Amino acid sequence: MMQQWFLDAKLGIFIHYGIYAVKGIAESWSFFNGQISYDDYMSQLDGFTASKYDPESWAELFERAGAKYAVMTTKHHDGVALWDTQANDLSVVRRTPAGRDLVAPYVDALRRHGLKVGFYFSHLDWSHPDYASVLASRRHEADYSEDAYSNRFAYPPKGQEDSEKWQSFLRFHRAQLQELCSNFGPIDVLWFDGEWERDPEQWDMAGLRKQLELWQPKCIFNARLSEHGDYATPEQGLPTAPPEGPWEFCVTINDSWGYQGQDDNHKSVRQIVRMFAEVIGMGGNLLLDVGPREDGTLQPPQVERLLGLGDWIKRHSEAIYGTVAGLPAGLFYGASTLSKDRTKLFLFFFDRPWDQVAVKGILNQVESVSVVGSGTRLSHKMIGGLGPTPGVLWIDVPEREVDSNATVLEVRLDGPLRTYVGEGRA
Repeated sequence: MMQQWFLDAKLGIFIHYGIYAVKGIAESWSFFNGQISYDDYMSQLDGFTASKYDPESWAELFERAGAKYAVMTTKHHDGVALWDTQANDLSVVRRTPAGRDLVAPYVDALRRHGLKVGFYFSHLDWSHPDYASVLASRRHEADYSEDAYSNRFAYPPKGQEDSEKWQSFLRFHRAQLQELCSNFGPIDVLWFDGEWERDPEQWDMAGLRKQLELWQPKCIFNARLSEHGDYATPEQGLPTAPPEGPWEFCVTINDSWGYQGQDDNHKSVRQIVRMFAEVIGMGGNLLLDVGPREDGTLQPPQVERLLGLGDWIKRHSEAIYGTVAGLPAGLFYGASTLSKDRTKLFLFFFDRPWDQVAVKGILNQVESVSVVGSGTRLSHKMIGGLGPTPGVLWIDVPEREVDSNATVLEVRLDGPLRTYVGEGRA
């Protein structure tokens, strides 16, 4: 069941942390796609120390960034667990120099800083001997190319399906989820991934949902629980229209989910602020990803971006928290949010205006316009309009009031926002 805190959160932090940070290569996909051998990939177990792992400093940073929750990769597709799983021995506790559970300290640190706790968990496990045992039930054998059969991590050799092994894998899958749901207290988010190689019936997603609700009654689940999830999670490509229902946009700060030292293509604070404003203006949350180094330290450019975002959010918090999606598309050339009582409209614009910004379609009387952060009152006037079609609200914006990342204006209305979207009167 969707929880109100998620709808109000606006910002979360995604953390891709695992053995892939040792060589700074793509998490799991690097061996799946043949960029590196499986054995070479797993040799990173020997170099994973978490020697400077300090989730308290993470949580403090995330709080300063303005985040209300975080989601960490407790297990990616490579099957390496960050907690002391009893379901097998493939964990950082048993197989790496780190030698300890990394999930419990993360949970404790988030709670101390008032952040909601999220776990990423991959349904599929390309290391488990029983995973690559069946094909997707809704596809016929003829649908699979020889290339698909040749990838031993996903599917069995042609004609060698084994449903008993698949059931064995499901028991393992449920055992690990039961550990995560039982060993760390209340969990706020289970963020699933890796469902695509099997069909929902094979995973028994309906049954899994019921079981998860028994284990964690107040937890919410993303849409990668197939049709049994609570919210959509578009990834990397910013939507141009909001998904139906609650949603969250997950995106990297640079181009990589996990740590890759050669990737210095970090988005600027201004670009991140713009993404964030556009997402909350469409009623979603931004889940912004960081990729720690193997020792647990965060990359300085990513820390810098989070602090920059947090500084901007702090100055404009009234336009962010406690708001809902703003104007329909096309009424304002920027993002917008609304106070929950719909009497205050917040306008976000990203470029310097020559002198004014314009808003179409407002049927209300405008009581005042001011700059969020400074409180400066701005002059404004409504120009034009005929019959049911309102005029255009023009707002004077002095150069001194323009924010280098995004300027936010508050428009106070005489009542709940009413808008006109139509062809106008001939």
